[in-house]
Amino acid sequence: MTRDDAPLVDLQCEAHTYPDGTVGMHAVDFSVYPDEVVALVGGNGAGKSTLLEHLNATLVPDDGELVVDGTSITEDNKAHARKEVGFVFQDADTQLVAPTVLDDVLFGLQNHGVSGDEARERAREALATVDASHLEERIPHYLSGGEKRLVGLAGVLVLEPSVVVLDEPLAGLDPERSQLVADRIEQIHEDGISVVLSTHDLEFAAEVADRVCVMADGNVVGSGTPREVFYDDALLAEANLHPPSAVRVARDAGLGATEQPVTEGDLVSLLTATADEPDPNRVSSTDGTSLNQ
Repeated sequence: MTRDDAPLVDLQCEAHTYPDGTVGMHAVDFSVYPDEVVALVGGNGAGKSTLLEHLNATLVPDDGELVVDGTSITEDNKAHARKEVGFVFQDADTQLVAPTVLDDVLFGLQNHGVSGDEARERAREALATVDASHLEERIPHYLSGGEKRLVGLAGVLVLEPSVVVLDEPLAGLDPERSQLVADRIEQIHEDGISVVLSTHDLEFAAEVADRVCVMADGNVVGSGTPREVFYDDALLAEANLHPPSAVRVARDAGLGATEQPVTEGDLVSLLTATADEPDPNRVSSTDGTSLNQ
């Protein structure tokens, strides 16, 4: 998948090795473009978090380069990367440091020299963006997991980044709070911010992503649209992944190759639209009865 527009973030990483000698990533060429949501999928230890932490210079390649908004990032200008590329960690507690939610969102602004009424106005706008205004006087430690993720996201958005990175944003959340976080991710994308996230939830990736990148053994082994990736059995097998449930159900139902739903919504729409239109190309059961009946 190629694009003509300039990337917001461009990472070339020949290798990244952790202090204990573990190779976290190698031979990675990864870019983030305007107006897209990118999902990284892969098993534990595939390198997803390592790649994400390179995008705002939390980690740096042993050999390679990070370019953010046209600027090559060095030790002297990491602050530029961290302003333009906001990072929401999987463990939200690691970035919630102030006595109240509002103070926590203000913290990043104050570190960038913004204070007073302007800072408070921007902090409240960021909380409103993620529907968390009602939390501003709460103590972060006592928030639910989903609420902590939203506050962490507000703390990133207040700096007006061009890219937001989220490491496993749904991890540990119940379905209701997962949907709340997913809705906010879609909203910030609609507001013009590109999003990169890692997830083990392939149904979620299929729902929100424009592009899916598959990782295995510290490398991006393939990428494409959700439909391209989740119908590529060889690619998924390389990363020890299984297709989303909508893909499996569609195949079990014998849906034709051109129909290919990738989300639960796609599948419901397709089955509803074709319920009264039997397709002779679809698979039948062993007794000759159509599986569509």
